[in-house]
Amino acid sequence: MRNKLPSSVYNPISMFGATTAIVAFAAILGIIAYDFLFEPLAPYAGIIAFIILPALLFFGLLLIPVGMVLERRRLLNTEGEAGPRSFYLDLRKPSHRRASMIFTSVTIIFLVATAIGSYRAYEFTESVTFCGEVCHTVMEPEFVAYQNSPHARVTCAECHVGHGADWYVRSKLSGAYQVYAATFDLFPRPIATPVQNLRPARETCEQCHWPDKFHGSQGKVFDHYMVDEENTKWPIRLLIKTGGGSLDAGVAEGIHWHMNIANEIDYIATDAQRQEIAWVRIKDHEGNVREYMNEENPIDPEEVGNYEMRRMDCIDCHNRPTHIYNTPSKAMNAAFSGGQIAQTLPSAKRIGIEALLGEYATKDSAMTAIESKILAAYEDEYPQVLENRMESVNQFIAGVKEIYRVNFFPEMKVRWDVYPDNIGHFSSPGCYRCHNGSFVTENDEIISNDCSSCHIILSQGHDDSDQMIAPGGLEFKHPVDIDEAWKETACSECHEGTSQLE
Repeated sequence: MRNKLPSSVYNPISMFGATTAIVAFAAILGIIAYDFLFEPLAPYAGIIAFIILPALLFFGLLLIPVGMVLERRRLLNTEGEAGPRSFYLDLRKPSHRRASMIFTSVTIIFLVATAIGSYRAYEFTESVTFCGEVCHTVMEPEFVAYQNSPHARVTCAECHVGHGADWYVRSKLSGAYQVYAATFDLFPRPIATPVQNLRPARETCEQCHWPDKFHGSQGKVFDHYMVDEENTKWPIRLLIKTGGGSLDAGVAEGIHWHMNIANEIDYIATDAQRQEIAWVRIKDHEGNVREYMNEENPIDPEEVGNYEMRRMDCIDCHNRPTHIYNTPSKAMNAAFSGGQIAQTLPSAKRIGIEALLGEYATKDSAMTAIESKILAAYEDEYPQVLENRMESVNQFIAGVKEIYRVNFFPEMKVRWDVYPDNIGHFSSPGCYRCHNGSFVTENDEIISNDCSSCHIILSQGHDDSDQMIAPGGLEFKHPVDIDEAWKETACSECHEGTSQLE
């Protein structure tokens, strides 16, 4: 029987390569067809379809010419000068014509499939599924927090990669090591922040949030519940001086003055998480420069050049814009306000916080222990509640479990105090990193720590009818009598997310 293809094709290596390529190609087509016709691919199916199988396909195709070369050499060695010493194409021979047609057809199909597959691979590796679910253990805290965040409809790549091939390539090169670290369990627990070499906020955040167009103030209501038997509600209604603007749009005051593009703020932090600020330099729109030194955390002025200096941008305040882990107290407040937990259950806030703060090795063990602790607390302190309001208690248990599920990740050692939130200054230093009254220039100018610079209190406390009575707003009234201590102490020094009014 005559060979229909050149004899050099008929060798084990080329046959194995051709079989591998055909099987891989058929598998890719089958998976993609399932993706289009039925449902989106699961994370690992996507990896197989768009990364592993294409690699096998290319490997199989590569083996075909490799086998032909080796077979050609074997024939030359065994037949001496009987055969030609180089490849040639003679279309008068049927076997050569068939080989040419097959090669041309396969090449066209391969190029078309490669174009489609490459785009699908790009699309898949930029998807939320790929970012959040492939490395499940590592990314679970970030993925769960992302799904419950204000940016849940924004894809991971839009913030972490942005547009353009340059940062896409950078992210994939960085991701290659991350895959290696995840595969061999070399990643830290928790993942260190801030993320190094993150794309500048002006190329990501500001594609949607345009500082030039921010003006005026925003009204906010914060519902706090005290840790007492009645879970007493203590609302505070504020006018947040957001501000913003630019030289073209009009120079505005307010919090977003920091991001007015006409101003430049540089700072030096002495810790990796940028919580301990030691030096600040401000250059305003008129070119005036002021340098402030933190008297509580000073550095030698002559050593300023030896430290890493950072230009302030959105992320320095909005450092947890998506991956937010709420404090136990804040999460309980939201559950009360949202009706997930009945405020009328006695001491519910205290009991819930105590259950959340237990030391648990895994999330599964936490779910069991939380239920046991809440039931035991009511059995000891309020047995009548278990007799008369068991449905509310079960709802309470479910609410606390949900708080734990989305804010605590013991396997990765992640919770709220691992990642301080720099927005505000309630349960972490935040604004007080600079606005603490300790930053002074050589001329004794101070970075203001006046509360009214950023917000005005319109009403507070039990009686919401206590409206603003002066242009400057109400003076803050602490719900627990601590005299004037609140004026001298940062909120976060007492309010760590677990006690009193939080």
